[in-house]
Amino acid sequence: MSQSQRLSVVMISKNVADVIGECLDSVQWADEIIVLDSGSQDNTCHIAKEKGAKVFINSEWPGFGKQRQLAQQYATGDYIFMIDSDERVTPELKTSILAVLQQPEENVVYNCARRNLFMGRFMKHSGWYPDKVTRLYARERYQYNDNLVHESLETQSATVKTLQGDLLHLTCRDLIEFQQKQLKYASEWAKERYQQGKKTNFGSILSHTLGAFFKTWLLRAGFLDGKQGLILAFVNAQYTFNKYASLWELSQKTINHEK
Repeated sequence: MSQSQRLSVVMISKNVADVIGECLDSVQWADEIIVLDSGSQDNTCHIAKEKGAKVFINSEWPGFGKQRQLAQQYATGDYIFMIDSDERVTPELKTSILAVLQQPEENVVYNCARRNLFMGRFMKHSGWYPDKVTRLYARERYQYNDNLVHESLETQSATVKTLQGDLLHLTCRDLIEFQQKQLKYASEWAKERYQQGKKTNFGSILSHTLGAFFKTWLLRAGFLDGKQGLILAFVNAQYTFNKYASLWELSQKTINHEK
């Protein structure tokens, strides 16, 4: 293909006025920017429009996967780059994306490494780097799955290639806010597993929780990330505990209801 492919940067949003501006600044070179908002009460939509984005609204939250599918339907570009409001495209990553658009390959999707910020530090270990995420793909061929949370691109039989350059991710700017978001994710995860007929027991709660701590701290070399690495190990353990404890609670409610 000799003609450069058009790129649509696609984002879902809600109440992210504090971060969306810088994110959109980092992708102003795209052919179009699509923002699907789920009912922001702050200036998110106003800022997005000021930055040149096409803004759409869907307040009936269907889960992350389906919301991304809907957002993609508004795009008109040949390729999609899916981004979150707390992410920023670095100049090196921009160059890599533009190179793909000049010479795209059939049946190929592209991932990139994310540098995740945690309590003032871009982590280099702890399972948080390179943290590759698949974000660049042909619009008409691929889309995200239906997962309520921890959604991912359905790559089918595609070859996955890695772009040069990092995607900056302001993962944790405020610890309490970060944990509140994780509580929501844990609840959605438990509901999804419960609907799939999954169950857990008390011993599994403990083993998964301890496993999450040691995986982050030792196996993924979190100790090399200093104090933030140790705190993150505890945070990951807490998140894992919340997931499995919530699933166990749902199972117990069913048992008690059957009695």
